[in-house]
Amino acid sequence: MLPPQRRWIREQPVSSVTSCVRRRLCIRRPSLWTLLIILIVCIAIQTFVAYRTGHDKLKGLQHLTVNKQNLFTSLQNFLEGLNSGSLLAEKQDLKSLQKNRTSKLHHRKSPDDILSSQVDGNIHPYTGPQMEARTVFHGELLLPEPENRPSLGPSRFFVSQSTRTSSSAETNQRLINTPTPSSHLQAGTETTCQPKSHIVFLKTHKTASSTILNILYRYGESRNLTFALPVKKHMQLFYPNFFAEHFVEGVQSQRVREFHIMCNHMRFRKSEVAKVMPEDTFYFSILRHPVAMMESLYTYYKSIAVFRKTFNLDNFLDNSLTNYMSAVSRNHYAHNTLAFDFGLNNNITSYADDLEERASMAIAAIKQDFHLILISEYFDESLILLKHALCWSLEDVVSFKLNSRSDRSRQPLLQSTAEKIKRWNALDWRIYLHFNNTFWYTVKSLIGEEQLKREVNTLRALRAKLANVCLKGGGAVDPSQLKDHKLKPYQSGKAIIQGYNLNPLTDIQTKHKCMRLITPELQYTKLLYNKQFPDLHD
Repeated sequence: MLPPQRRWIREQPVSSVTSCVRRRLCIRRPSLWTLLIILIVCIAIQTFVAYRTGHDKLKGLQHLTVNKQNLFTSLQNFLEGLNSGSLLAEKQDLKSLQKNRTSKLHHRKSPDDILSSQVDGNIHPYTGPQMEARTVFHGELLLPEPENRPSLGPSRFFVSQSTRTSSSAETNQRLINTPTPSSHLQAGTETTCQPKSHIVFLKTHKTASSTILNILYRYGESRNLTFALPVKKHMQLFYPNFFAEHFVEGVQSQRVREFHIMCNHMRFRKSEVAKVMPEDTFYFSILRHPVAMMESLYTYYKSIAVFRKTFNLDNFLDNSLTNYMSAVSRNHYAHNTLAFDFGLNNNITSYADDLEERASMAIAAIKQDFHLILISEYFDESLILLKHALCWSLEDVVSFKLNSRSDRSRQPLLQSTAEKIKRWNALDWRIYLHFNNTFWYTVKSLIGEEQLKREVNTLRALRAKLANVCLKGGGAVDPSQLKDHKLKPYQSGKAIIQGYNLNPLTDIQTKHKCMRLITPELQYTKLLYNKQFPDLHD
């Protein structure tokens, strides 16, 4: 029996409207159930279609053979890039006054612009040798030309290599994923972007990094920017030690309020670098094919312990597992030097069970800390990409090759030697493969190949005209042929490091510009130190 309250409710008379609704619902109950079922089916179909569509779009961003783990990683990187871009956008208003002031500073007339107007005129495409020529070791090792470049990094390194793909090559290809361009890189013209003046360049070894250093030195000096130079007139930031903020002159004394450019050799540690450089700093570096790089390292650092006891590179590689000891001073030059410079653990070979995992972690760490990675084998193309990334002019990135060896000190390498190098420096090899692919993806996304070709031709034409104005004989000479010994580059190991002789020049500004273009690294670093800290001058 119902309680009194509920019985009272049931005994209340039902209105005519309520009675009508009840009758219609009871009569049409089967139809309502049918409609409800149809609605549920439609929702299920819509959900399935939306899921498949989103899944296919994500797959379109990857290679057709990408696995689920790579798909998740790429999506995560994409979302991080969007978030990073949003954060940068939110800061634009707060930094507008500073950007306006910086813009005036960067667009000020400099000796670079004056000389550019003198050598400009009718520029035609320069078809001579590139800034950093592709290295060919007696017909054995051939690095790919841009016009023959494959879509996923270099697929042809040896002219005598069989077309059969080895299992290790398949593993390397699986490691490469289609990258997403950094949110910090934006295509634009000088009218739509502001030149960057806060820059960190991780100067890697034997990668054409001395030429990049000269570009940064000239740019900063002409605009009175402040460099993060080593304390006590050291030439490096206490490499091979991990970088620490007190390595920079002016930090502990607090005499420098703002640093603009850091570009001397160091072993990278982001947390310490960030203590010195502003938050909006642009980070970039450069890589070189590990085979050519290893040959150069062996020649240049022949005096280190692990190289000194061997009579050639093959002899070192054949005995590397027994002779190499990482604790011995300077031996890091002999093993995965790129990884070491980036602050990573370099003690790993292709025989390690966790190689692929560690390589993936190394690549992820570099991607997290750096906005752009250049490739030495495509030096001119790299300069154009750097120009766009920094929002600089073509005159800002034009350069001559510095700290380069004479052909007489280059050693030919056999294919078998190259394979040994890739096994010994397996971590460097995987890092290079990934970022070589990233480089071309970024070029296509931000510049386009046709525009890249046009700008590369213009850059080479400008370099050729500068060489005609500045250089006696138009090119580099061996150190024994240098007229001004103050411009002699540092000599090391068995390498013959070339320099330049200047043409007789009467115009002071032109002579100054030409002199800066050919000043070797050590001399230029000392010059900037004395200029920046005159009271510490010897």
